[in-house]
Amino acid sequence: MTASLNDWNPEDEKQWTSQGKKIANRNLWISIPCLLCGFAVWLYWGIITVQMLNLGFEFSKPDLFSLMSIAGLSGATLRIPSSFFIRLAGGRNTIFLTTTLLILPALGTGIALQNPDSPLWHFQVLALLSGFGGGNFASSMSNMSFFFPKRIQGYSLGLNAGLGNFGVTSMQILVPLVMTFGIFGGEPMVLQNTSGTLIGKIPAGADAFIHNAGYIWVCFLVPLAFLSWFGMNNIVDKHVSPNIGSTAAAFSKIIIMLGLALLITAGALYLMLPQEANGIGLELNKWIVLPLVVLATVTTLKFLPLGKDYKDNITHQYRIFNNKHTWAMTVIYTMTFGSFIGFSAALALSIKVIFGFQHVMQDGVMTHDIINTNSPSALMFAWMGPFIGALIRPVGGIISDKMGGAKVTQIISVIMIASALGVAYFMKQAYASATPEVFFWPFLILFLVLFAATGIGNGSTFRTIAMIFDKEQAGPILGWTSAVAAYGAFIIPKVFGEQIKATTPEIALYGFAIFYAVCIALNWWFYLRKNAYIKNP
Repeated sequence: MTASLNDWNPEDEKQWTSQGKKIANRNLWISIPCLLCGFAVWLYWGIITVQMLNLGFEFSKPDLFSLMSIAGLSGATLRIPSSFFIRLAGGRNTIFLTTTLLILPALGTGIALQNPDSPLWHFQVLALLSGFGGGNFASSMSNMSFFFPKRIQGYSLGLNAGLGNFGVTSMQILVPLVMTFGIFGGEPMVLQNTSGTLIGKIPAGADAFIHNAGYIWVCFLVPLAFLSWFGMNNIVDKHVSPNIGSTAAAFSKIIIMLGLALLITAGALYLMLPQEANGIGLELNKWIVLPLVVLATVTTLKFLPLGKDYKDNITHQYRIFNNKHTWAMTVIYTMTFGSFIGFSAALALSIKVIFGFQHVMQDGVMTHDIINTNSPSALMFAWMGPFIGALIRPVGGIISDKMGGAKVTQIISVIMIASALGVAYFMKQAYASATPEVFFWPFLILFLVLFAATGIGNGSTFRTIAMIFDKEQAGPILGWTSAVAAYGAFIIPKVFGEQIKATTPEIALYGFAIFYAVCIALNWWFYLRKNAYIKNP
C-alpha cells in the first residue's frame, strides 16, 4: 500500500466507486479509535479527580477542578496549530505522531497516581500534556474532511467525531472499572468514601488501584500508533498537503508548533493560578486569559521561522480569518461542541460535590462538607451524558443532510436553553438541601436532554460548515472552529468550580443559557432569515 495519494478526488464518482470509498473508509476506521483515545486521555481528569477525592488526596476541591481546566485550556490551545497540520505535514504523519505523543501523559499519570504524596505540580504538568488528546480532534476532523464527497460529509464527519467522542464515555466506564483490580500491579490505596462503577457502588474501605487510570490507555495507544503508520495515507494534493517534505521535516513542524502552544498555555496558567496552586499570584481573570492565549498562539504561529514553504502555507490557510462565516460558525459551533466537551469534563465532579455532601446550616452558616451517605455515585452516572451526546451525533448529521444544518441547529438551540434552565433550577435546590439526592433524577434527566441536543447540534454544524466552505477551506475551518469550541473544556469546569465555591452553581447554567440565545439570533441572521447570506446550508 502506498502512503501517498497523488490524484485524490472523492467527487469523481468513478474513482470513488472503484477505489476511493475503500481507501476513505480504511482511513476513517483507523482515525476513529485514535481520536477516541485522544478524548479519553484529555478528559480522564474528570473521573480521576473524583477518585482522588474519595481516596483522600490532600488537594482542595478548587484545585481538583483546576486540573480539568488546565487540561481543557491546553487541549483547546493545541487545536489551533493542529488545525493546520494536515496541509503542512500530511494526514498519516500527523495522526501517527499525535497518537504516539499521548503515551507521555498516560504513562506519567499512572506513575504519579501511584504515590499519594505526589505534589500538585506533577498533576498540573500531566494535565497540561493531556491536552495532546484535545488537540488531536482538530487535525483528525480536518484530515477526514478531505477523504469524503460533500454529499455525505454530515455522515462521515459525524461518524468520526461521534465515535471519537465515545472516548469520553469509554473512559468514564473503563477507568472506574480498572481501578478495582491490580491489572498492572502496584500497591492499592484504600477508599475513604464510597465510590462506584457502572456495575454498582464500592464501599469505603475497599482497595482502589487509581494508577490504572493512566496505564490502561498505553495498552491501546501503542498498537494504534503502529496501525496509523501502516494503514493511513497522506493526500499529496495542492488543495490538501501540497509540500509535506520528508517525514522528519513533517514531524519537526508538528513538534515545534505543539511545543509553542504548550509554552503559551503554561505561561497563561502561571498568570491565572493562585500562588498556593503554583501560580505567580496575579490570578488574572479567565476572560482576559482566554483571548490572550488565542491571540498569542495565532500570531506566533504565523511568524515561526520554519522556511518559505511553511510561511506560504500558513499564510494561505490564515485566509479563513477574512471570511465572516468563519466567525459566525465559530460561535455557533462553540455552543454545541463547547457545551458537550465542557459538561463532559465537569459533570462527574459536579455530581460528587453537589449531591455527595449535605448542605446544612450550622451556627447561621451554610456548610457543604458533611458526607451524604445517600448520595448517588458520580462514577455510576457521569458516563451517560457523553454517551448520549456522542451516540446521537451521526444522527444529527444524517438529519441535517436532509433538512439542512441551520434549521436543525435552530431547533436544538431552543431545547438547550430550556434544559439548561431546568438543570439550573434543580442544581440550586440541591445545593441548599440536607437531602440533595431527592433532586438528583430530574437534574440528571435534564442534563441528558442537554447532552443529546449538543450531540445533534454537533452533527448539524458539521453539515453547515461542509456546505458553506470550499474544499480548500473546509478542513482548516473545521479545525479552527473545533479549537475555539474546545475552550469549553476550560471555561465550563472553571465556571462550575468558581460558582460552587461561591455557593451559587446555578449561575453557571444561567450564563450558558444566555449564550445559547445569542447563538439562536446569530444562526437566524446568517442562515435562516429571508435574505440570509446562505439559506439553510
